[in-house]
Amino acid sequence: MVRIRSDSDGGPQDGRILHAVSNFVDECGLHVRAGDGGAGAVSFRREAFVPKGGPDGGDGGKGGDVWLVADRNVASLLAFRDHPHRRAQDGTHGRGKRLDGAKGRDLEVAVPVGTVVRTKDGPVLADLAVHGDRWLAAEGGRGGRGNASFLSNRRRAPAFAEQAEVGEEKWYRLELKLVADVAIIGFPNVGKSTLISRISAAKPKIADYPFTTLEPNLGVVSLDDDRQYTVADVPGLIEGAAEGRGLGHQFLRHVERARVLLVLVDLAMIDETSPEDQERVLLAELGAYQPHLLERPRLVVGSRADLEGSVGPQWATDHLRISAVTGLGLRELTGRLADLVQEARDAEVVPEGFVVHRPVPEGFRIERADDGAWTVVGRQAERAVALSDLTRPDALEYARTRLARLGVDRALHRAGAQEGDVVRIGGFEFDYHDDRS
Repeated sequence: MVRIRSDSDGGPQDGRILHAVSNFVDECGLHVRAGDGGAGAVSFRREAFVPKGGPDGGDGGKGGDVWLVADRNVASLLAFRDHPHRRAQDGTHGRGKRLDGAKGRDLEVAVPVGTVVRTKDGPVLADLAVHGDRWLAAEGGRGGRGNASFLSNRRRAPAFAEQAEVGEEKWYRLELKLVADVAIIGFPNVGKSTLISRISAAKPKIADYPFTTLEPNLGVVSLDDDRQYTVADVPGLIEGAAEGRGLGHQFLRHVERARVLLVLVDLAMIDETSPEDQERVLLAELGAYQPHLLERPRLVVGSRADLEGSVGPQWATDHLRISAVTGLGLRELTGRLADLVQEARDAEVVPEGFVVHRPVPEGFRIERADDGAWTVVGRQAERAVALSDLTRPDALEYARTRLARLGVDRALHRAGAQEGDVVRIGGFEFDYHDDRS
């Protein structure tokens, strides 16, 4: 059975320091910048008795990627609140003698298990719900190819190379949904914080006024039969929480991943709301927020039985009554919760791998600027013209061929480009010419 600490005990239950959350942050912004690639080198072999050595410029190294990694040892998003910027390492430039540049080191950013990644506008991009889940947040710039890579039968001495590609730079919105076996829900000041402090090693703030808890607390309950489960003390809900009243949406999202719901109703009835009415309102808010939450295993329990008011006899008979202050019913409560958690775990279907949402890879698109010029936007098109010297005829011919293969010429024609119109790609400007004419 679980060992309950008396009021005189100063240390944690079972002599263990388990898991308590402080300075909890469950929503923040994150700015990531992948590393820039290294530029390719323009170089020609220089050896004795070899008057015209061939090209030997090496390729630049790829810039480092930025990955978000779910880590069970990270409790909240606190690390990003004041320092939201993360940057990976750049690749180095290529050199002569076909020496390629070094790849930039990837950056792994640890986030709590249960982190949801959104764009700044709201759509979900990734859901890192399992320890070890990884998501590519920013891709490093590709290294430019050196002039040795452009050697062909038509180009015997290419004197141009590819420039470095800039790494991706993005802003995201991170939200944390606690991953707990049991979520404790109830009205403000119903005794949730006191309960979690008695059955686990969590140290929540406790006081006799509503909304003491403004952030979730997470604790671990250990039973004498070696069973363990985590419990989340979700801040008090009020009527209208599902519509965002108070901080309803921020609080309710921490219930979404819980296997079991523990619904606490106040037997003291300080505001004269009966246990039946409290239960009805709480379940209605859960259903309004996400209807499937009503299908979760749940246990409805009367709290603060030491201050119990005039409770109907039928309700008292049908439900467990507890007091976190005196310890009444706590052992039975923790045992029942352990059974429900085990049943929920056994019923779960373990997915093969994990599922995340990824943006569709971008090709290119045509836009019309305010001055009438056409702009080609997309990394593939920008790579085609990112050469070290576009004034050289062989470099210009290579870029034109690459753009034609990508379908840029056809796309400009369909968009309405006319002979002589200005076309911008990356940092370059060209005059449009319809090859079909």
